[in-house]
Amino acid sequence: MAPFKTDSAAGEGKLPRHIAIILDGNGRWARKRALPRTAGHAAGAETFRRIATYCRDIGIDYLTVYAFSTENWKRPREEVDAIMGLLGKYLREAVDTMERDHIRLKILGDPSILPESLRGLIDETADISTHYSGFQANVCLNYGGRDEIVRAAMRYAEDYKAGRAGALTEESFSGYMFSAGIPDPDLIIRPGGEMRLSNFLMWESAYSELVFTDVLWPDFTSADIDAAIEEYRRRDRRFGGIKK
Repeated sequence: MAPFKTDSAAGEGKLPRHIAIILDGNGRWARKRALPRTAGHAAGAETFRRIATYCRDIGIDYLTVYAFSTENWKRPREEVDAIMGLLGKYLREAVDTMERDHIRLKILGDPSILPESLRGLIDETADISTHYSGFQANVCLNYGGRDEIVRAAMRYAEDYKAGRAGALTEESFSGYMFSAGIPDPDLIIRPGGEMRLSNFLMWESAYSELVFTDVLWPDFTSADIDAAIEEYRRRDRRFGGIKK
């Protein structure tokens, strides 16, 4: 499919700088095909690869995806192990391609309880990311929006007690989040038919535009990204104010 055109019939609005996606529907996609849930996660990982490439190619600066939440540890061990294996596979491939394609990859979340091999790959991708500017993919892994806020509050309190922090403001508090230095998402997309954020980017999504679709994540295509962007460009973003 041809790249999204900024002069399309959707109007003259700008492309979102930062798109975030809740990766939902992998299990249902597999169940509809009488496949194990792990097959759905594998298909979803391939979809992420395609969508990330497409977002980069049309000029999106940041893409953030919700890959594994702090609540997902409640799932069956077999499924969790399969997800961790897929994440390791993706990160190993990312190490091989980041230098070549000059892309950045950042993991948002608490890596401390992840497998040691996965933590090593996260450190390696973080180091490579320091070499480049431009498109950045963020993967939320062992991530929860409320957990992120609590951790940020604890870090600020420690710095304040030690005399390393001044008065608390929204701007200074943002610097303690996993997403520090990353602009808030302009557009959050949730495939899979559910209409909630599910603890995703609770601080950062205050003024994000939300688009929900029934398409299951493994079936998600560049056309679905285009449709979400067209909907985003029709929105009147006032950030609590009014337009004169």
